Amino acid sequence: MKNVAVFGAGRIGRIHASNLAALPGVRLQYVCDAVPSAAAELAQQLGAQVAELDQVFADPGVDAVAICSPTNTHSDLIARAAAAGKHIFCEKPVDLSVPRAEAVARAVAEAGVACMIGFQRRFDPTFNEARRRLDAGEIGRPEMLVITSRDPGAPPVDYLKASGGIFRDMLIHDLDVFRWILCADGDEAAWLSATASVLTDPAVAEAGDWDSTAVTIKTRLGRLCQINTSRRAAYGYDQRFELLGSDGMLQCGNQTPSQVLQWDARGVRADKPEPFFLQRYAAAYRLEIEHFFDCLQSGQPFKTTVEDGVKAQQLADAATLSAQSGQPVQF
Repeated sequence: MKNVAVFGAGRIGRIHASNLAALPGVRLQYVCDAVPSAAAELAQQLGAQVAELDQVFADPGVDAVAICSPTNTHSDLIARAAAAGKHIFCEKPVDLSVPRAEAVARAVAEAGVACMIGFQRRFDPTFNEARRRLDAGEIGRPEMLVITSRDPGAPPVDYLKASGGIFRDMLIHDLDVFRWILCADGDEAAWLSATASVLTDPAVAEAGDWDSTAVTIKTRLGRLCQINTSRRAAYGYDQRFELLGSDGMLQCGNQTPSQVLQWDARGVRADKPEPFFLQRYAAAYRLEIEHFFDCLQSGQPFKTTVEDGVKAQQLADAATLSAQSGQPVQF
């Protein structure tokens, strides 16, 4: 039996805590949150105890922690968990600062604990099937990846001000998908150009951020990736990618509540995509936390390591710099 503590009882903390509580061989022992009432409500719902951070780190019976708290707490909690000998699952990003993320990665390595970063798109069943077919050689050599990632609407301005910007907060997922799909054989980015605008709400600019972006990446082997993102899609949560290979193409489309097509005199209609990430990636969140504990049990490496988190953060910083300067970045 693995005992685990969850840090954070907000939206993402509730997802992970609920999935943890349902896993065989895992006991959700503690819930910690800066808002005591939120921790108490979640702990009562799932049969756990409310605890302070110091209590969790001092308890030798806690095998692992799941860090689902605000971004600005991630690196400190990773470092404290590593020092306490706890295995770590942490939501993206590792930190908004690349040097701090790199320092935390070193601390994890020195402590000898396992650390997995929550890039849940690697566990999406549809995306995983595309990666399986790529690995099987079904489309030959990968050459070009096109990613579309659009939220149904922008988060509150207060969130945007503390998020680190759209490249670090939103596109970090897409930058990780780029590495996961197009760099599966060890290739990496060599050149990146990014541009960004505010097209959906002037309040986004007042918060010092953008809401619409376009990124082009060229790898060391000459492969190309294009990523387009927006904080607004009137039709739902838009998550697609297309991979062109020497012998064919793989397309991953949106998830919809049903696959029913209605044909009548007015035309042909289908359901809109799922409303947001909670619905779109429900299976991925469950599968990634299963993967975390499966790997702890078997000793197999994680699909998403703290090093992956650092590299995605480096790309996000490069994209931010390129958009600010109007100049490409070379690695």
